[in-house]
Amino acid sequence: MDDTNGQVVAGGHGQGNRLDQLNCPTDVLIDKETDSLIICDRWNRRVVRWSRRSGTTQGEILIDNIWCDGLAMDDQRYLYISDYMKHEVRRYQIGDKNGTLVAGGNGKGAGLNQLNFPTYIFVDQQQTVYVSDYDNHRVMKWNKGAKEGIVVAGGQGKGDDLKQLSHPYGLFVDTLGTIYVTDSWNHRVMRWPKGAKQGTIIVGGNGYGEGANQFKYPDDLSFDRHGSLYVVDWENHRVQRFSIE
Repeated sequence: MDDTNGQVVAGGHGQGNRLDQLNCPTDVLIDKETDSLIICDRWNRRVVRWSRRSGTTQGEILIDNIWCDGLAMDDQRYLYISDYMKHEVRRYQIGDKNGTLVAGGNGKGAGLNQLNFPTYIFVDQQQTVYVSDYDNHRVMKWNKGAKEGIVVAGGQGKGDDLKQLSHPYGLFVDTLGTIYVTDSWNHRVMRWPKGAKQGTIIVGGNGYGEGANQFKYPDDLSFDRHGSLYVVDWENHRVQRFSIE
């Protein structure tokens, strides 16, 4: 099998808003139940679903009129979407257009019940929502049904101290509640154990650059089942894999 070439599975017909097009998609997840891709089609202000079956030529709109940036799905197949213009995260049942507010939604701000440009999200088995609160330089945790969130990483202003973040983006939380976050403008990935007042740098943190231990505005991150870390290295136009101890 030749794995040096990718295969187009959604879009690929130029930038546009037809059902066979996408416009600057930012996030994607696989819905195993329907064997489809759910895509945050950011600049079309919509979330679309594309079947993974061969012969699929266009997607269907699940939710529109949303400035989406991040997507997540929980074990009950609820969809969570961040809206960076409304500064909120909503939970949707597939087929529901309106959703339920689960984080933010009180205007743009730095209060515990507010968000400022929420981007990527992570949802655990208890339907706890973790949000990269990009312009507040913090990661927030909203327990199910909570009226306000808890700062779980950063929140000490923008900076490169171990207590700080600068425009956090990609997010993953393990079963112990340890947070892994892409600290984008600090060009590093950080780990924040549950309850910790500061994080540790696990990769990067060696300045802006093209070296194997450097990033240029890293974006999203992901782990495989063997524990390898994958980082989208945005301005280096590459994805890097790391073995994390």
